[in-house]
Amino acid sequence: MKIAIFNGSPRKENTAAMVQAFKEGAEAAGHSVEEYHVGKMKIAGCMACEYCHTKGNGACAQKDDLEKIMPAYKEADMIVFASPIYYFTMTAQIEAAIQRVYCIGKPASAKKVALLLSSGSPNVYDAAITQFKGFCAYTGIELAGVITANGAENKSAAKMDEIKAFAKAL
Repeated sequence: MKIAIFNGSPRKENTAAMVQAFKEGAEAAGHSVEEYHVGKMKIAGCMACEYCHTKGNGACAQKDDLEKIMPAYKEADMIVFASPIYYFTMTAQIEAAIQRVYCIGKPASAKKVALLLSSGSPNVYDAAITQFKGFCAYTGIELAGVITANGAENKSAAKMDEIKAFAKAL
């Protein structure tokens, strides 16, 4: 299976450990994994201009770093979004990358999607998870799972083992 991980962290933090654990587990199971650091890319939010659905034939009018990750969106069998929680939701960087998929409607090859969320505090995930489930419902992509980690749990061996096991079982 070809897996694309979109890491929405704009800096190196706990999300990186979660992504690394996922990669290790998935690769151990024989999957191909590519990580894209959308948190460090310049991807603007959707302008709702409808160019993509009128004149653009699925291409966005905005020319930015989305063009670097769009092939992965289109070709991956599974998509994984990873983000720290900043003030009760995913980062603005990953939000923009998710919203801009609107230009193609649904990633063509994706059969599964998962979410990895990191936070310094417990009980801050509901808004991000609800929004993510909406994305899954809209695109019709199967939700493989959501893994959250907070505080000391973020880099704990037990949490990293849980993530590796999850990825190996895909």
